[in-house]
Amino acid sequence: MSVTAPSASPPPGGKPEPPAVRIVEPAPTAAEAKPALEPAPAPTPDPAPAPAAAAAVEVRPVEAARPERETSRLRRLLTVGGTLLGLFVAYQILVYFVAYTDDAYVRSDLVAVAPQITGRVIKVHVVDNQTVKKGDRLVSIDPVPFQLVVNQTKAQIEKSTALLKVAQEELNSATAALEASTSAHTYALQQQVRYSDLAKQQYAPVEELDRTNDALRRSAAEMTISQIAINKAQTGILAHQADIALAKAENATAQWNLDRTEIPSPINGAITNLTLQPGDTGTINIPFIGIVDSDAWRIMANYKQDYIRSFTIGGEAWVWLDSEPFHFHRAKITGIARGISRDPGIDKLLPYVAPTTDWIRLQRRIPVTIVLVDKPPDGKLYMGADARTIIFTP
Repeated sequence: MSVTAPSASPPPGGKPEPPAVRIVEPAPTAAEAKPALEPAPAPTPDPAPAPAAAAAVEVRPVEAARPERETSRLRRLLTVGGTLLGLFVAYQILVYFVAYTDDAYVRSDLVAVAPQITGRVIKVHVVDNQTVKKGDRLVSIDPVPFQLVVNQTKAQIEKSTALLKVAQEELNSATAALEASTSAHTYALQQQVRYSDLAKQQYAPVEELDRTNDALRRSAAEMTISQIAINKAQTGILAHQADIALAKAENATAQWNLDRTEIPSPINGAITNLTLQPGDTGTINIPFIGIVDSDAWRIMANYKQDYIRSFTIGGEAWVWLDSEPFHFHRAKITGIARGISRDPGIDKLLPYVAPTTDWIRLQRRIPVTIVLVDKPPDGKLYMGADARTIIFTP
């Protein structure tokens, strides 16, 4: 506060009047500003007697600052609202041309190798996480029991073959006997006709006719016996041929089982989670080795249903692998699922993709299959690892 006392000349012949005092109040600072509703403090009167002078006090009005504050507040609200609206519009434009998801993972085919026979494991030729090629030996099963069955079926084939030869010889003998008895029967028949005519004319004795009749009956009986022997030999041949065919089939089955004692790798891949040890029993059709197929790597990207409107088979995509960060791999779209299951549960023919919270609405996601064009060096991909994918839509 400053006090200014103007100079005054004393009137002639009288006492000088006391000077008028003017009090000027400085403008309040921000720290000293009081709320608009509080009244300004009254100025402290000057203790000096001033009967003839009136103190003039200047005070800055508080009501003038209120419209300025309301204008500033409205300006801030408009700025924030415009910024949020601009960001929302920019986001919608961005997602219209760029489809991004981090709900993606690396996938391949897991081949479960199971023995086709039951037997004791005598050797495991691989170790866990080993890379194998198609045809590499994985496991050896004890071949001795299967080799014995092969030997047994071979012996059965040899036995049936020998019996077949015997039956064929019997058929040949019976056929020769039938031919001989047929010739004898023909001759006896001719003699019987001859002597029968002669006996009627009494040119031949009756005893000759009786002998020709006996010879005719014997030759007929021999023919019958030979025919029976032929039929028996033929039946034996058919039976022995069936035995040989059966023995050969059993031998082929036994040989097939013997060949399955050596289990090769059916694909190119890597052994995973190997726990098999020599001495374990391999049970038919029960897997005991898992191989991750190295030729079936792909990325399964679950995209929101409103993103896939412009996806096309063969379209270009870019993949970020969490196992190889800070590197984008060029890829292409090879498949878009045409259906998903809305109910979680056990494995089904339709895949189940859990919805995720996106603002308020839960967006359903559709699996999109993406295959890497530029694969990592040495094919270092890991089944089940996380990935991120970007697809630029036209």
